[in-house]
Order: sequence, then structure tokens, then C-alpha cells
Amino acid sequence: MKFGIVFANTGYAVTPDGAHALGTLADDLGYESLWTVEHVVVPTGYESAYPYSPSGKMPGSEDAPIPDPLIWLSFVAAATTRVRLATGILILPQRNPVVLAKELATLDVLSGGRLTLGVGIGWLAEEFDAIGASFADRAATTDEHVEALRALWQEGEASFSGRFTSFERVNMNPKPVQPGGPPIVVGGHSQAAARRAGRIGDGFFPGRGSVADLVPLIDTAKAAAKDAGR
Repeated sequence: MKFGIVFANTGYAVTPDGAHALGTLADDLGYESLWTVEHVVVPTGYESAYPYSPSGKMPGSEDAPIPDPLIWLSFVAAATTRVRLATGILILPQRNPVVLAKELATLDVLSGGRLTLGVGIGWLAEEFDAIGASFADRAATTDEHVEALRALWQEGEASFSGRFTSFERVNMNPKPVQPGGPPIVVGGHSQAAARRAGRIGDGFFPGRGSVADLVPLIDTAKAAAKDAGR
């Protein structure tokens, strides 16, 4: 059985020594992957309900350090050779997909094809406001961004026309080491997230862990994949 480490870029691992120690230990012990969390900012006194705690609040304080996941994974990539490097999750609708495609492709190249992109739609409305991203459109934005990323990761020039992002005949290089780009794992705890995973994802990262929660979510993901001809 293979195991991954979640919340890898928190606690002691936010420091250079801690990140290096955790990465090399996971590499040496045969762990399958390291999974990072993300928040660009945590607004003081936020009122949005954190969906994975009865209190509605994230673990830790509002000023707890959360390093940028891609920079943290790049640092760890340089100290490791085998363990996969995963975002669990990256809040995709807060990102520019064209810039992100380049960042992810670069990390995949420099890590030797070890990147897994876990994505989610986000839950912290106040953070979206601070960034200038649309909270109301986050689900539709996520779906479109996945398409845009994959278009840019294909060989040759890329074109894409969407509601939120459009580009025509652009060349983005280097391409990822992994053919077609890093696998995209859809995170979330809702039926909508499960349907998205089945429809467009390469995997599913449920946000809840009990059997009672997981069985219907996985069934939904499988059904959505079948409906999509996948």
C-alpha cells in the first residue's frame, strides 16, 4: 500500500529545514506523494464556513503561515528524486490559467515529471474578493481553466476560446514531461465535485473520509465518468 502526506506545507515544514526534512524523509521511506494546501490570504474575521469542521473555521489561527504550494513543491523537488509532488488543492478559479500552465509545466520538467495537480473551486468568499476573482463563477471558471491548461500543454501551438479566458495560436514551452500534462485530480466534498471529477478529472480527492460520505461520492464520480464516455 502506498501512502501520501497531506497538509505537507504547514507547521514545521514551512521553514527551509522543515520542508527539506519532510521531503527527504518521505522520499527515503517510500511515501507515494506530498500534498500541499493553499490560501493566498486569510481575511481576519472571515464569515465563510469552512466545510470540513463543525466550527466552520480552519485549523490553526488566521495568521498561520501557508507557503505558496508551487514554490514550496519546487523547493522540495530539488531535494528529492522519487516522491510525487501534489497540490491538495490549488484553488484553480483564483489563478490565471495561462500563467499557471507555464508554472506547472516548468515544475513538471524540473521535477522529472512528478507533479500531480489537485484542484478545487474554493470556499472562502472573502479571499476571492481580496484577489479580485469571482466567487459566484468559481465552478464554471474551474471547468474552463482545466480545458485551457490542457490546451496549452498539448504539443504545438494552442488556441482556446472561453467565457473567462481566450487565446489564439500561442506557443507555451517547455511542455510538461508527462504526456498531456500532469494528472488533474479534482478535490471537494460535494456531489458537484464528484461529478466534475468523473467528467473532466484524472482522479478524485474527496474532502471527507468516512465510508458513509465516500461511497455515494465515488459512485457519483463513476457514473459521471460513464456518462461522459470515459
